[in-house]
Amino acid sequence: MKRKVLIILTLLFSLGAVAQTQVNEFNPGLVAGGVNYALPKTVLKVDVSAVKVVYTPGEFAKYAERYLHIGGVSTESSTAWNTTGLTIYQEGVPDTQKVFTVKLKDKTVAPMVQLTNSGVLVAVNTRTNLVENTLPPSTTTNHRLDARQYLTEDILAATSTAKMAELTAQEILDIRESKNAIKRGQVESMPQDGASLKIVLDELNLQEEALTQLFTGYTDTTFVTESFSVLPVADIDKQVLFRFSHRLGFVDADDLAGEPYYVSVEDQHTVLLPNEKEVAKRKIEGLVYNMPSMANVIISTMQHTIYERELPFAQFGTIDMLSPTLFNKGATTKLTLYPATGGIMHLEQ
Repeated sequence: MKRKVLIILTLLFSLGAVAQTQVNEFNPGLVAGGVNYALPKTVLKVDVSAVKVVYTPGEFAKYAERYLHIGGVSTESSTAWNTTGLTIYQEGVPDTQKVFTVKLKDKTVAPMVQLTNSGVLVAVNTRTNLVENTLPPSTTTNHRLDARQYLTEDILAATSTAKMAELTAQEILDIRESKNAIKRGQVESMPQDGASLKIVLDELNLQEEALTQLFTGYTDTTFVTESFSVLPVADIDKQVLFRFSHRLGFVDADDLAGEPYYVSVEDQHTVLLPNEKEVAKRKIEGLVYNMPSMANVIISTMQHTIYERELPFAQFGTIDMLSPTLFNKGATTKLTLYPATGGIMHLEQ
């Protein structure tokens, strides 16, 4: 995540009466010489890793058992998907109901205010490292080898697929015999050293594997990661987070071809919320921060629970304020907030 750091510098005039840093509710167009910032709402992020395996049969697949005694070789192409893991974390997005302005009076020691790229407050008079969560790119591992370059003239001259398969199988058996002879030292022109021996054996292994693929086929493997987000405004009970098909991979949330993965979020009410009268009487007189409430998060399928843990959510909690005297002239207060929740991570005076 990109970082935006606002350094607000003011001149140090007289050492007279101490001026305080005021924090008022955001009033666009009416506040000058201040810093606008937002507190976050908490987004639940779920990154799902999956692997796609595509099987392509060899052109001699139906002869695999007859000539090489390899059973169970499929003659049909197939595609199979499987999930390999979930990564659960949180991010903060600006809460439009919690936007404030730090207004600086004369002779105030102006703070250094660090914001995220979206304007969420994360630090005052210090800096914090913000980690940007990025999805890894999809990658494909191709396992197909070029067997054609190892086909002999006799194989290429064969007039039927069955004959080509028979001659290819014989070539594979000859390669295996050659490897065994080399390993036993029973060939006339043995490699002179270990490195040369390895080169010869590696080449024979490659030839054998390539020709065998004509019977057994090969698979290509693709690794994919998809990200899903939930911004709860109230308790969630088994909302479909995504659907996944072992044949099609990730599908739309309303596509019944995929198995549903559910998300549930239940506020544990770990923070005492103010009543309407308290909210009406509240006066913004300090730096505002969030007091998030813990919520129980469950990721599940129809068969079992995959993930369960209590996590903090800003929108289930309330706000509080730090005394403005903490940021008076001469103060050395350093404040760091959690970017995902707006709660206090570290406060140093």
